Amino acid sequence: MPEIATIGLDIAKNVFQLHGVDRSGKIVLRRTLRRSQVPGFFRALSPCLIGMEACATAHHWARTLMAFGHDVRLIPPAYVKPYLRRQKNDAADAAAICEAVTRPSMRFVPVKSPQQQSTLMLHRARDLLIGQRTALINALRGHFAELGIVVAQGSRNTRQLIAFLHEEANPDFPAAARTALQPLATMLLGIETQIAKLDKAILAAHRSDPVSTRLAGIPGIGPIVASCLSASIPDASLFQGSREFAAYLGLVPRQHSTGAKARLGSISKMGNRHLRKLLVVGAHAALYSMKSGKTRTVLADWARSLLAKKPFKVVAVALANKMARIAWAVMARGTAYEPGNTGAAVSAT
Repeated sequence: MPEIATIGLDIAKNVFQLHGVDRSGKIVLRRTLRRSQVPGFFRALSPCLIGMEACATAHHWARTLMAFGHDVRLIPPAYVKPYLRRQKNDAADAAAICEAVTRPSMRFVPVKSPQQQSTLMLHRARDLLIGQRTALINALRGHFAELGIVVAQGSRNTRQLIAFLHEEANPDFPAAARTALQPLATMLLGIETQIAKLDKAILAAHRSDPVSTRLAGIPGIGPIVASCLSASIPDASLFQGSREFAAYLGLVPRQHSTGAKARLGSISKMGNRHLRKLLVVGAHAALYSMKSGKTRTVLADWARSLLAKKPFKVVAVALANKMARIAWAVMARGTAYEPGNTGAAVSAT
């Protein structure tokens, strides 16, 4: 087989498409492999550069191929699309990946370890259960409202509704309604138990991770946000600075500029949606504390000065941007957050 310098690998569930070129860019390999054939093929292949889209199972295959001595790089799928020519198929995808991975300006996704992926699984499972809990609460509130039973909003107040289902407490409650709503109440209580278990597991993962524990020192960032940040960003040094990291999370204004006109809109909302949501929620909590004036730090003073001119939610998003930039400094430099040096640390990046 001719010497292969670069391979574009289009991964799937069962069929994998390869597109290989030599150092001059000449095509020397076009091949389809079954899933079971992939490890053996790359084990026998001389070390080369392999590009893959950062999609489902990509991190697993990246770790597998790296163990064979290959240089594996994951590319965001959106960055591969411009290199796709005309028709969309597996062979064309592999060729586009092979072309994209050699671009000097290409940005790559760091390969996550099994532990980091496992921590993110805890977060995704928790997020899924919270969505299901919200759906059940809304269903119960809606059904009870039809019978004239209404309580204040909030998951804690839902237990007052569940109490109505006990026959001995409310014998006049319609039997058919009780039969319909009891399964929903049982599911809700079970989901709340599972969420509590996941919270404990996330807390344990946070305490065992030194990066996560350092991140938790930043205002607005607790164990959940810190562990998600640490697991999602294996290597913060891949970002050129804190501003680029905030842009990666979609916490910077969307730009639509031309010529001498600079047009900035609302935040771009690109990148990791879950991380962005956690940071914004954490910023709201921190801002409520800073608003009282009890916290006397550079960051708190900056937030209060901004509150005098801007709406609360706008300031919360600005604070989330600042939190993301501080988090980058903590992860990239391996240092702890120092409240007194916030202004200097952020402006230096």
